[in-house]
Amino acid sequence: MRRLLNAGLVIATLLGPILTALPTSAAEGPTERPNVVFLYTDDQAQWALGAYGNKEIHTPNLDRLAQTGALFRNAFTVTPVCSPSRASMLTSRYSTQFGIADWIDPKIEPDLGLAPSAILWPELLKAQGYATALMGKWHLGTRPEFHPTRQGFDRFYGFLGGGNQPINPELEVEGKVQRVEGSLPDLLVGQGIRFVEANRDRPFLLSIHFRAPHVPYAPVPEQDSAHYDTLDPTIPDVPGLPRQRVKMLTKRYYASVSSVDRNVGRLLDRLETLGLTGKTIVIFTSDHGYMIGHHGLWHKGNGSWIMEGKQGRRPNMFDNSIRVPLIVRWPGVVAPGTTIDRVVSNLDLFPSIVEMTGSGVPDNLRIGGRSFVPLLREPNNTSIPWDDTLYGQYDMHNGQVANMRLIRTPEWKLIRHFEPGVEDELFHLTDDPGETRNLAGDPAHRDRKAELAQQLKQWMISTGDPRGSNESTAH
Repeated sequence: MRRLLNAGLVIATLLGPILTALPTSAAEGPTERPNVVFLYTDDQAQWALGAYGNKEIHTPNLDRLAQTGALFRNAFTVTPVCSPSRASMLTSRYSTQFGIADWIDPKIEPDLGLAPSAILWPELLKAQGYATALMGKWHLGTRPEFHPTRQGFDRFYGFLGGGNQPINPELEVEGKVQRVEGSLPDLLVGQGIRFVEANRDRPFLLSIHFRAPHVPYAPVPEQDSAHYDTLDPTIPDVPGLPRQRVKMLTKRYYASVSSVDRNVGRLLDRLETLGLTGKTIVIFTSDHGYMIGHHGLWHKGNGSWIMEGKQGRRPNMFDNSIRVPLIVRWPGVVAPGTTIDRVVSNLDLFPSIVEMTGSGVPDNLRIGGRSFVPLLREPNNTSIPWDDTLYGQYDMHNGQVANMRLIRTPEWKLIRHFEPGVEDELFHLTDDPGETRNLAGDPAHRDRKAELAQQLKQWMISTGDPRGSNESTAH
């Protein structure tokens, strides 16, 4: 066993042998570790950001963040709904490995949450001496043993469940739930700024998990919605959409995103005035993607039909549900205006963040992600070993039953459906990036489908997926 930096900390004792196995670099890291600001939106698609080419949305601060850092064009989540995606981001493991398959409904699943035995990257930063705080949404269990302050965060200001209101929300403040007046993004960032001010002289991790732009989108402050008063938004070209409703939803969604953007600007400006910009890594991403009319659907992996004449759910793993924004500003390391096209996932955040802070993944901790730090340091180095294959899983049980497994390469995508009577989906992304033509039943692509299905099966077996041992053929 190698020694752990600050091994005398209480958290090191609690985490035991996992943390005592940190690589030597943790003990020999830099004397001054960078701060980390982790910004995490809820239900924000990659297409809902100016930096990714949307000319109708008002996101100047997030666009500025991208201009001064690195923008990942092919960032994905491995599960397209809230709770399992958040758990994967924090643990670098797949949903079947920690037992959270769908979003947690505390009313019917009060005992479900992220196990205290799980190792989260905020715990590793705390063990390195970081002050840690989470402002915002948790959605990984409401019982005391699942509380964020038992999972690596010194301070929590937010809400444990999945839902809340954009104005005058109910929040846990100093351990007590109460209604707080104001806009939720304003409140979260206000608390975040106070935390930064109080910890400016030591390394800190500030995680802000926004609820926006999750429904309900409105109301938001007038200064955020005013950007869209006269906008006639572009919407997906899908026959049968209720166009005026989709346009109204799009405008409200954009306004919610803008409320986040304005507050990101407040935080970035405060870092600058405190002289912390140069030694603070800022990461912006989302828990999963989103659709408003795309494929005729509304929401994410548990999307509902919004097309005229159709009702009910349409479980899916379309790219719009799993593709997320990812921006990393790392002063002195990442060149401004960097773009990265390699495929990364939310599993990769764990090993990347601990490496960026001068540490590493503990030697005896098995995770599913890999550090994208080499891509940040040398974005134009084509010799960096990197596999652009993405795997994913979603076992839906809230609202409808669906069991999906995903393999995605830059050229092809196979979604296996393990529920009876549902056809698998095969898309040729090179020719059909919009995923409009399912080729799973086309004899011309039988061999390709079988090859991908076998590769997917081997991955399922390697991760301990319970379906990997009892399913051998695709539908």
